Amino acid sequence: MGMLRTILAAGCAVAALATPVQANELRDALAEDMPGLMELYRDLHANPELSFQEVETAAKLAERARALGFEVTEKVGKTGVVAVMRNGAGPTVMLRADMDGLPLEEKTGLPYASKRTAVPASGVETGVMHACGHDTHMAAWVGAAQLLSERKQEWSGTLVMILQPAEELGEGALAMLEDGLYTRFPKPDYVLGFHDAAQFPAGMIGYSPGYALANVDSVDITVPGVGGHGAYPHTTKDPVVLASAIVMKLQTLVSRESSPLDPAVVTVGSFHAGHKHNIISDEARLQLTVRSYSDESRALLLDGIARVAKGEAIAAGMPEDRMPTVTVQDPYTPSTFNTPEFTETVMAGYRSRFGEGRVMQVPSVMGGEDFGQFLRASPDDIQSLIFWVGGVPADEFAKAQAGEADLPSLHSPYWAPDAEKVIGTAAEAMSSTVLDLLKPAGS
Repeated sequence: MGMLRTILAAGCAVAALATPVQANELRDALAEDMPGLMELYRDLHANPELSFQEVETAAKLAERARALGFEVTEKVGKTGVVAVMRNGAGPTVMLRADMDGLPLEEKTGLPYASKRTAVPASGVETGVMHACGHDTHMAAWVGAAQLLSERKQEWSGTLVMILQPAEELGEGALAMLEDGLYTRFPKPDYVLGFHDAAQFPAGMIGYSPGYALANVDSVDITVPGVGGHGAYPHTTKDPVVLASAIVMKLQTLVSRESSPLDPAVVTVGSFHAGHKHNIISDEARLQLTVRSYSDESRALLLDGIARVAKGEAIAAGMPEDRMPTVTVQDPYTPSTFNTPEFTETVMAGYRSRFGEGRVMQVPSVMGGEDFGQFLRASPDDIQSLIFWVGGVPADEFAKAQAGEADLPSLHSPYWAPDAEKVIGTAAEAMSSTVLDLLKPAGS
């Protein structure tokens, strides 16, 4: 709700979305395409697939891209799709949409709600739902592809449109890059994507220049001890006490070692030890999520976690061969950085196109998105931007403003965006940016 309050304090309410906007031919064309795009959206929503299992999804969208005249390659990075349209001399622009759903049983009550089940890496069958809005991303991707393929006389250059798997695992972008995304296919000069947002009114565009989303690290700490009877603690080395000391000391990494101007988060999300009231266990296990923006901040936190774990063990009298083990899971999700000048240029165009009331700079978030991998793979040659498109239906947003309702978040089984506004806004935004970036010389 913090970001929602920021928006409201800045004067952005539902009424602002009624601000007169620039009349344009792209919006008229999208209005004609919208019935078909909504039919596609409902199909995608009803038939989600988990990370690296997006076989049916990839196939149906690859077929659409081929029909529009793209050169299409499937199974890039396991289940990813790359669609290329070469249209003369000029820069290369890459548009990205992600495909995977979440292991979650849907509770929206929509007539096209998902009833699918699947088995994720945990091995336990679960419901599957597009609770993060990737179905709107894919439908908007198709909408932009249709608009741009029909307007080849208006642009010159190369368009690379990718469908990325496994964003929810933070692994799909890297998988595509490692499978030759920038060597087998034209390397982009510009990379553009969007994400629906569950805290903005439908049709609003939000953006953050510079760092937009965080580094996300998952860290496991195994804390050894010497077990024994709970009545005789002096004969043991209690890992619960030691692990508790580690948890408390970890908080100082943010409060006393990180700069107050460089946001950071260390959260212990899981603490497991023991099985019975009167037994002191011989091990405790902690699971952490660690968030940062800069690589320097990330290194400070990760190095600090290892130092704190070892230091507290020494203070507790643990022998050198019984030190805690700290494991940082690999790969991690890197922070997403929006190239500032490119971001401001694109948003100036959006303000002109959509109206000032629909485009707003918003605070960066500590959530993660592997979109940042595309810039990190070639930071000196690429300009990159991911923006947000609000999806909260107008009536629900009004109730939230009045304090009469709470808004479901992304990853909620109740998340049901105003898909038509998300798709329409994002498709128009992305295609207009491509047309601006690939404007023929002299036009």
